[in-house]
Amino acid sequence: MFRAIVVIPVYNHERYLPTLVQKLVDMQLPVMLVDDASGASCARVIDAIVEQHQNTVQLLRLPTNQGKGAAVLDGLHLAASAGYTHVVQIDADGQHAVGDTPELLDIARANPNALVTGQPIFDDSVPKHRLYLRYLTHYMVAINTLNFRLVDAMCGFRVYPVREVLQLEEEIHIGRRMDFDIDILVRLDWAGVPVLTKRTAVRYPVDGVSHFRLWRDNARITSLHIRMFFGMLWRSPRLLFRKRQAA
Repeated sequence: MFRAIVVIPVYNHERYLPTLVQKLVDMQLPVMLVDDASGASCARVIDAIVEQHQNTVQLLRLPTNQGKGAAVLDGLHLAASAGYTHVVQIDADGQHAVGDTPELLDIARANPNALVTGQPIFDDSVPKHRLYLRYLTHYMVAINTLNFRLVDAMCGFRVYPVREVLQLEEEIHIGRRMDFDIDILVRLDWAGVPVLTKRTAVRYPVDGVSHFRLWRDNARITSLHIRMFFGMLWRSPRLLFRKRQAA
């Protein structure tokens, strides 16, 4: 049975959150807000949303800030305990085209063991340094998977198969902060989980809140790419064999 819930990691993203949640509720989708120790003003907004949508929206509040990846993984664990088979991850900062959620879910429903991820279509609002980082990451991911199929490893709009993700987490540490989106996608691909894409618009609101830190998070992601390169080396025979079979 296919059961999906939307998990939204929240850390001081009160500006767009009410509108985002309302759109998801209008789609009759259950929602879990994972409050990653937001400040008082955002916490009040979250509490108001949960109060307004008591039958649809649930709250997981973390006592200390752990990072986006940790928040998503905590949400996945809670979703699994509630019997959900799939989790939709969507960022709370207003970047993603929430109207594409049903299409991502349709792909996941037809391919229940796959990770379905958005493939961004950017407009002129994208910061140039973020765009260049994505190009660099795209090529590093292609090297580390020996394949160009994973066209964008940083998109935070996805549908995860819960069982496959939690099984992977039991076997290996997954990045807990801004490295999470790249880390989980590559490791699922290494594990043989199909990765499917859906083109979706991405915009960067002028008044949006981003917690991406240029130097710190770039350093963390660079370190991840280096570790993954060495992880790819000993996996390369299996990856190349799988690639030949697919061809």
